Amino acid sequence: MVEKLCNLGVFASGTGTNFRAIAEACRRDDFPARVACLITDNPEAPALEIAKSLEIPAYVVPVTAKKGRLPAEAEEEMADICVGHNVDLIVLAGFMRILKTALLDIFENRIMNIHPSLLPSFKGLHAARQALEYGVKITGCTVHFVDRSIDGGAIILQTPVPIEDDDTEDSLLERIHPEEHRTYIRAVRLFAEGRLHPEGRRVKINEHGSKTT
Repeated sequence: MVEKLCNLGVFASGTGTNFRAIAEACRRDDFPARVACLITDNPEAPALEIAKSLEIPAYVVPVTAKKGRLPAEAEEEMADICVGHNVDLIVLAGFMRILKTALLDIFENRIMNIHPSLLPSFKGLHAARQALEYGVKITGCTVHFVDRSIDGGAIILQTPVPIEDDDTEDSLLERIHPEEHRTYIRAVRLFAEGRLHPEGRRVKINEHGSKTT
């Protein structure tokens, strides 16, 4: 049995499908993490209803600045919430803001993001559409640590998804999303078990963790 659970702070701006998948995984007796809090920049985010249904503390830090930019004061407030909940790992789950200051300083190598492509290909918005327009045969999803670049942090895990000839953006995303859930849950588990070791651009995965179980 896990003696000490890894505390997660989940950030979401929208529907929260990855948030739900991770939160439900955390409810399993053998999973080494728990969701300590949800933070959103969107007071109408459906993720808030998920948090309410699962009795997870949720916070809204409204942001009126241009989409994509997270003002320093908002980032500091979010960092304070995470510190107050003893968060070990921040999980970005459809959080549509770019981190630049306090969170990256306090939680270096302790912030993860999921992106619907095989990075470094197709960074930024509409990654599935980019893949279709480019004509690649395989895309997928990537879990990576977050740094000051856009979708450029060290890669943790990747899962490929073949592109079919009749795919649309929606149909491709429909197949990518389940792989996102599985891949993200695995990445969180690896972190919680102390098995991830960033070394420059590479993240090494140890066979045995450093956490006591």
